[in-house]
Amino acid sequence: MYDIFSKKKVEHPVRKIKEIVGVDFRERNSLVPSELIKRGLSVEFKKLEVGDYIVKGIAIERKTADDFFSSLFDKRLFTQLENLKQYEKNLLIIEGNLLEENRLHPNALKGLLLSIGLDYKTPIIFTKNEEETADYLLILAKKEKRELGINPKRKGLSSKEELQFILEGFPGVGPIKAKKLLEKFKSLKKIFSSNEKQLKPILGKSSIEFLEIVKRKYKK
Repeated sequence: MYDIFSKKKVEHPVRKIKEIVGVDFRERNSLVPSELIKRGLSVEFKKLEVGDYIVKGIAIERKTADDFFSSLFDKRLFTQLENLKQYEKNLLIIEGNLLEENRLHPNALKGLLLSIGLDYKTPIIFTKNEEETADYLLILAKKEKRELGINPKRKGLSSKEELQFILEGFPGVGPIKAKKLLEKFKSLKKIFSSNEKQLKPILGKSSIEFLEIVKRKYKK
């Protein structure tokens, strides 16, 4: 007979969520990916040009408190924040207590955090540890997906917006890079007929994949 007063913990099966989280391969040493898998998410390790995690098209940069200051002092932080802006929706997650690190005056730290939110328009979430970070990513994965970049549901796109929308469909090409390509080459025809050397200043390593798709033949 089953004892309803038993303190034995009942294990509930993990419900698999139909969502793949893109994870930068450098995050393998973190516990976050394994925590995501425990929560029923599928994880795909790959080299991400922007951020550490991509969830529902949202670029997420994850930093421990120590890494936050290290990247601040060697200027990586600002480059990473600028790159995040390639995605319409982005997020900075900081694990740990920045004040406990005692590496920056509290007023200077507050000014920096305000600058990240206002100047770079990047929301910041503070978490205690990797498990709590995984909880936030899980919530994002469960949220209803919304279109990013130019909204294709929006009626009456201008001619410029139509061109930008087409370019944003290529991997590694966000709103900022799409605009830069159009400003430089002026038309899709010139962009698609360009070589890797011409595209690389804007697309970087993504220029190879971009050209491969442009030249790819349709097969039934």
